[in-house]
Amino acid sequence: MVAGWREWVRLPVLGVGPIKAKLDTGARTSALHAFDIEEFERDGVPWVRFSVHPWQRSAEDATVVECPVHDRRLVRSSTGHAQRRIVVLIDIELLGHTIPTEITLTRRDAMGFRMLVGREALRQGFLVDSGRSYLGGRPPRRVRRKNRGRADGPA
Repeated sequence: MVAGWREWVRLPVLGVGPIKAKLDTGARTSALHAFDIEEFERDGVPWVRFSVHPWQRSAEDATVVECPVHDRRLVRSSTGHAQRRIVVLIDIELLGHTIPTEITLTRRDAMGFRMLVGREALRQGFLVDSGRSYLGGRPPRRVRRKNRGRADGPA
């Protein structure tokens, strides 16, 4: 399947979406904007609780999520900064297909996209056309307006 360099994705198990994501073949692992990250144990298994802001440049509609910790990794940014991150395994919905994806949790406040889909997820049947966007379609107008920090408008 051919995807654009930016697409709307969903994280159905978490109840998050649609969320605008950048598809980045230069990034190995996917990343999600997360804050208030708190690790805990449930039945002897490591879990993590965190909050997600799905809208760019907005703190509205935060969703609190809990899921098992899949791994912990040292991730190096494009600027060379290394950070140890929690990794969760979550199904993402991209272009109508659901794919299991390893996602690192990190603050992406300053970034243009609240989610980054990396090449490990994309190699599950996706090619990225860097000259195109939103090949999977767009959510209703009110969702797009909210993502831009505007009040709800007509659908």
